[in-house]
Amino acid sequence: MGDELPENFPEFSIMYKTLTSQINKLKKDKENLKDKERDEIELKIQSYQLEIAKIKKKFPDNFFEELS
Repeated sequence: MGDELPENFPEFSIMYKTLTSQINKLKKDKENLKDKERDEIELKIQSYQLEIAKIKKKFPDNFFEELS
């Protein structure tokens, strides 16, 4: 993909930041939970990571890493 940003850039950027924040929160919460609850949290984390991967594909390589 070229260096062009997707048409809905602001929305994707906000979604990326929100999902990343949720993943970090869930990882912290997961430490204090029982096995079954931990598994449920892990499934949510995986789902969010898949969405992040989809968002990253819409942007130039390393776009979000450069923002960090």
